[in-house]
Amino acid sequence: MEHDDTREGLRCLVTGATGYIGGRLVPELLSAGHRVRCLARSPDRLRDHPWADRAEAVAGDVTDAASVARALAGVDVAYYLVHAMSSGKDFEETDRRAALIFAEQARIAGVRRIVHLSGLTPAGVPEHELSPHLRSRAEVARILLDSGVPTTVLRAAVVIGSGSASFEMLRYLTERLPVMVTPSWVHTRIQPVAVRDVLRALVGSARMPSDVNRAFDIGGPEVLTYRQMMVRYAAVAGLPRRIILPVPVLTPGLSSHWVGLVTPVPASIARPLTESLRHEVVCHEHDIARYLPGPPGRPIGFDEAVRLALQRVREARVTTRWSSASVPGAPSDPLPTDPDWAGGSLYSDHRELRVDASPEALWRVIEGIGGENGWYSFPLAWAVRGLLDRLVGGVGLRRGRRDAARLRVGDSLDFWRVEAIEPGRLLRLRAEMRLPGLAWLEMGVVTDEDGRIRYRQRALFHPHGLLGHAYWWSVSPFHAIVFGGMARNIARAAAGSAARDPEHTPVL
Repeated sequence: MEHDDTREGLRCLVTGATGYIGGRLVPELLSAGHRVRCLARSPDRLRDHPWADRAEAVAGDVTDAASVARALAGVDVAYYLVHAMSSGKDFEETDRRAALIFAEQARIAGVRRIVHLSGLTPAGVPEHELSPHLRSRAEVARILLDSGVPTTVLRAAVVIGSGSASFEMLRYLTERLPVMVTPSWVHTRIQPVAVRDVLRALVGSARMPSDVNRAFDIGGPEVLTYRQMMVRYAAVAGLPRRIILPVPVLTPGLSSHWVGLVTPVPASIARPLTESLRHEVVCHEHDIARYLPGPPGRPIGFDEAVRLALQRVREARVTTRWSSASVPGAPSDPLPTDPDWAGGSLYSDHRELRVDASPEALWRVIEGIGGENGWYSFPLAWAVRGLLDRLVGGVGLRRGRRDAARLRVGDSLDFWRVEAIEPGRLLRLRAEMRLPGLAWLEMGVVTDEDGRIRYRQRALFHPHGLLGHAYWWSVSPFHAIVFGGMARNIARAAAGSAARDPEHTPVL
């Protein structure tokens, strides 16, 4: 497919569209007049985005050459925004294999440009001394640059924007700890960049001249230490000045667990972030300015980036979060809804109650569950389960919600993920906590034959091995308290909502 860049938009493929950057890049490309195709393992997770009806979604995986080839057919510009940052000990091999497949298929398909967002690596540090995360990022960039397809690699350090993992880590460390004993990396110099400037560079890279095949450093106008970033964040957020006491004994592993306990970012994500801060990450060139039109103003400074991010958080307008991407290793098996399902043992807990409320009132309570609204039963049990999950490297309860009132497919919800949502009728959650099996929780609104409204709740568990069976039977004595209490309290909350502000969801 041939295009005249001056007359019409380009055909763009976005990988990682369910992730933090990809989910924000798609509407920016559409606004720039481009046509967009998204490659996702589960395209249904894109259906509730505001831009879903303007972009094409195709199923596939970057480690599957056939699906990558189909997705790249007819594409001008391919955005490579995926990485296996915390998918286990072999994540570097997974990243390498995926990049090689993508590079080869892009060349075969005749793609005119690859655009990749990578990490800013420290100058003068041998690659073998880099953290595994940065080392893998550098290798992926090198593979794409050697693909034979003109490639733009954008290298950024800390990205500041509502919902980014780096911003969430900074935010919660600063807000929750007025006195902090911190690792020595708080003195590392960093050049943070606003997510808006990252997106501007990504969109602008689509039209780079065909002879450009290189990496570019991108960053904001200021170089700060992490300590300065925390002090400046506190000032913008209106917090009292923080007392920061760095100590040299906190290793990257200990640092990641410390971050995991204090912030919503689990240790598996925190570790590559903290390891990347061992070395100075500062831009050493700004050559990209020769190829991209300048922003309306100068690049966004740190204080303004924080202010914009906090404004979106407070107004509940966070479009994507770091947790938008699936947790690596999370189950992807289909829900065993068939009563004759032959996939092995299946345990279930069913609850159904009549509700003296309208379907709309009941649905508001169901869709508002989790996060700050709680889980409507035995808060201590949920808190303990979340803490145990974090101690074994899971996501825990602190991911919260993207939006306090509305959910969409693919949203993370504490240690669940929204697998299906039928507005006004059904919400299905898939567990992403560490479990010896697969688990789902369904909540729904039904009308019986007499026209009465009923709340229906179903918990399902498919055990893996003997440990899975033992787990179910060890927790089943508590189901009457946890699941039974949840059903009763949700029904009660819906019945009582008519006497309150209809937009208010109670916390129980």
